[in-house]
Amino acid sequence: MTFAATILTLYPDMFPGPLGQSLAGRALERGDWSCDTIQIRDFATDKHSNVDDTPAGGGAGMVLKADVLGAAVDHAIATQPDAPILAMTPRGKPITQARIRALSQGPGATIICGRFEGFDERLFEARPQIEQVSLTDIVLSGGEPAALAILDACIRLLPGVMGAASSGDDESFENGLLEYPQYTRPQEWEGRTIPEVLRSGDHAKIAAWRKAKSQEITRLRRPDLWERHGGATGPSASDARRKD
Repeated sequence: MTFAATILTLYPDMFPGPLGQSLAGRALERGDWSCDTIQIRDFATDKHSNVDDTPAGGGAGMVLKADVLGAAVDHAIATQPDAPILAMTPRGKPITQARIRALSQGPGATIICGRFEGFDERLFEARPQIEQVSLTDIVLSGGEPAALAILDACIRLLPGVMGAASSGDDESFENGLLEYPQYTRPQEWEGRTIPEVLRSGDHAKIAAWRKAKSQEITRLRRPDLWERHGGATGPSASDARRKD
């Protein structure tokens, strides 16, 4: 089954963009996923093809019009009725790796890219199936870079894209923790050596070291993740550090 990505945007030339390169690009050439854009401006009804207007109640900036976006969304639904619809907005719920994995296992995704001061709120009231999401606590010039990031995260999980099916199992966020440190040759570089446990060949000790390091890094760098993980029990990082 092809993962079908549909992007509602004022800048369709931004797609596939970087997703036309590397793993995602090769997957696109193979037909593992498809990329279609919908120009929001095509659904404007006035002679100037306006897609935005000044905020009701005053204020800076412009707001994307509900009538224009509503028509564009309806067109996307008619084209791909089973796809979930995401609207990129800083007001949205931060997307998680679990949500990305669920999306990657479905028929695709329709993504609405915000611009200016955002969307007329009535769009979400009238189309409650739209899921408002964000990448993190930052504000971008528009939703396109965020849409590219979300699609990249989904595409790499499609069957065959990364090669081995288990390639992403130990990565950050997959198990609620940040990933453990990685090393490769040369064994020594600028006086720093690869931890001895990773050169021991003892797979049980290596697994314990990696788990402890994941826990330690998550606890120190992302206490919010650590708390949600439940303060995982297991060998402490200091225990696993005996032969670092």
